[in-house]
Parts: sequence; C-alpha cells; structure tokens
Amino acid sequence: MAIRVAVIGAGSWGTTVAALAATNTPTVLWSRRPELAREINESHVNSDYLPSAMLPDALRATADVAEACASADVVVMAVPSHGFRAVLQDAAPHVRPWVPVVSLTKGLEQSSLKRMSEVVNDELPGHPVAVLTGPNLAHEILAGQPAASVVGTGDEVIGRELQRIFATMRLRVYTNHDLIGCEVAGVVKNVIAIASGMAEGMGFGDNTRATLITRGLAEMSRLGVALGGHPMTFSGLAGMGDLIATCSSRRSRNNSVGIELGRGRPIGDIVGEMKMVAEGVKSSSSVVALASGAGVEMPICEQVDAVCHGGVTASDALGALMSRGSKSELAGLES
Repeated sequence: MAIRVAVIGAGSWGTTVAALAATNTPTVLWSRRPELAREINESHVNSDYLPSAMLPDALRATADVAEACASADVVVMAVPSHGFRAVLQDAAPHVRPWVPVVSLTKGLEQSSLKRMSEVVNDELPGHPVAVLTGPNLAHEILAGQPAASVVGTGDEVIGRELQRIFATMRLRVYTNHDLIGCEVAGVVKNVIAIASGMAEGMGFGDNTRATLITRGLAEMSRLGVALGGHPMTFSGLAGMGDLIATCSSRRSRNNSVGIELGRGRPIGDIVGEMKMVAEGVKSSSSVVALASGAGVEMPICEQVDAVCHGGVTASDALGALMSRGSKSELAGLES
C-alpha cells in the first residue's frame, strides 16, 4: 500500500516538497486559502509563490486541514515558525496515532525558544519527528536542477522511508540521525544570511561574504554542539551546504532582507513589502537568547539582532564586529 503524504502549508517550499512527494506517492497539499487550493487543482500552478512552475497533475490540494490529515501516513509541516503551533493544534485531532511529522520550518518559537520538533512533541506526543533541510532553494528544486537534501531523524527506519518519498532523479536525499544539529543549523543559517546580505548591500565583495559564512559556521557549530548536536552535522548539507546557498542567492529571502538593510532601508519597510516570511528576522532575537542561556558567544547573530530589532545601522554593526578583540580562530571549537 502506498504511503500517503499531507503537506501543511502551500508557500514556495511547502508546494515544492508536495510536488516532489507527489511524483513518488499520493500527496495532498493544504492551503489556508480555498482559492489557492482551487487554482492548484484546476490549473496545476501556485501563482502566488511559484508562478512560472507547473505542478504535477497527481498533486491534489485542499483548504480543509481535516481532509488533508485524516488519511495521511506522513504529515509534513511547512508553516512559518510564528504560526507553527497554532496550525499544528488545528491539525492534531485529525492525525492518526504514531504518524511521523516532518518539519520544513527553519525557525524557533519566539515565546518558548523551542525548535519545531519540540513543538511537535508538545502537541503530538509519541509521534516520530523528522526535519527535511539543506541547500534547497524552491525555484531551483522545482525546476529540476541537481541538488541534495537531508532528512534529520533519530529513527533510522523512518528516515529511509522519508528518503524514498522525497528523492527524485535530480534530488539526492541523505539521512542524518542528528535531529538537533539539523534544526539548529537551519535556524542559524538564516540569521547569518541576513549579515551576508547586509555586507553586499553596503557594497562589499566576496572576501567579506566568505568571512561571514566561515565565522557564521563557527557560531552555528558552537551553539549546535552546546545544545546536543553532532559536530559533523555542521560541515554537511544542513550546515555548510545550506549556509552557502542562503548567503549567496538573491532568491534567498533572508539574504535579500540583509541587502536592503545594508542599503539603509528600515526593517519595517522591507518586511512590509514581502509576500513570504524571512525567518531570520524573527529568529535573530531567539537565537541570541538561546545562545545566552547556553553560554555561547554569537557576535554576528547579536549584531543582526541589533540591526533588526535594536535600531542599530548595518554600518555600526560592522564596526562592532571588526573592533572585537583578537583571538584564536578555533576559540570555542577546540575540545
């Protein structure tokens, strides 16, 4: 019997993952808006988020979360972090016992500083949890450009089945038992991408970007290991891979926010014009708070938070980073 997948959230990445799964197994995509679900069913496009892409005929959409979840063997959550718990609470009564829940969300819950897997454990205790992450820009994946992703889960059997569901001839999917590390990497890389964008917006070049990516990776690794992640995760797809893609692409929402901040635009104006959520804006404060509680130093993330939420300019943030005292490159990473 085929595994049935429900993807909850019809943004660009949720729609892309639903399209991938639909080529391998029966898949339904939940949209909050009935008109978008109708468009996907009738025209096989998502004109709001992926206007140039044709979706598989086999992909079905619905605006009824009960309909989406009731017969699902796998539930995939593609909802921004600030709405993740509320949507999961709506879905939970309709999810059958022991059905795995896969998170696509790369953020933290602001009120609790919890990772999305921890939110799932709160709302659906006893259900296996996984994350799908990596250098996966939706437009490129849906266009069939070669890429790779990683399923993070502590359950090897479920990991292999999810690997089969999401893999295509152009998308290699790996497994990783380090759920914590995969999630932390996905959160922190969005914050570092804002810093990388700010540098570009200020007119700086590849040396500056490379420095921010490398030192951002050090911050990511310190926090991830402190929270229980495996050090090797951060040199893999979930860590370095996703960090490079997000810091380098103009299609990255977080990088684009940073570019505008670097040009001097107010954060409120930038976010107000966006159709999709840039998780790094909200996550910057949460990451800094989480790091403080863990006793981890994260100067780049602190300056991104200061620019996004503290009224600091990108130029002043750069000055604060460059004037820090000298230290060993391996400080905080050595055993």
